[in-house]
Amino acid sequence: MSESEKKTKRACAGGKGREFRIGVYPGSFDPLTNGHLDIIRRASKLFDKLIVGVLINDAKKNPLFTMEERAALIRKCVDGMPNVEVGAFDGLLVDFVKQNHAVAIVKGLRAVSDYEYELQMAALNRHIDADIDTIFLMADVQNSFLSSSVVKELAWHGGDIAGLVPKEIEQDIVDNIKRLRTQSGN
Repeated sequence: MSESEKKTKRACAGGKGREFRIGVYPGSFDPLTNGHLDIIRRASKLFDKLIVGVLINDAKKNPLFTMEERAALIRKCVDGMPNVEVGAFDGLLVDFVKQNHAVAIVKGLRAVSDYEYELQMAALNRHIDADIDTIFLMADVQNSFLSSSVVKELAWHGGDIAGLVPKEIEQDIVDNIKRLRTQSGN
């Protein structure tokens, strides 16, 4: 680490000699929900910097938004959070975490089924790099049923998504669903 990087770490850590802590909250966020935003807010209090890592997921068929659009929508919602950044990645999450000098991966859990899958992924990531920890944050009860898939399905069928997604992007989601429905002839 260069002397400049050391000074930056000390300055960002308040000069108190502790390490500058960076966390990564990864996901496809297609679209961002209030559950995701709750995890972002809570995780941003645990780290000096939180990077929301938008996954470029080619395996997902029919995404609602492109990666660039998802990143822009997230930025719109985290605008008032000075220690939150948005980045994009494909490939291994561990590589993205290391490239950003992060110390931990943040994952939100809604149910036992989430835990089983995320525990397996955390163990795999730890196997790849033992210096990277995974921190699990439980979803707020009011968001425990919420997923991007549920929001997309509800919006596709004309349901009201108010209260499920951040107000800042609600209309973007509705407009994009209308555009996709028109394109598909539905």
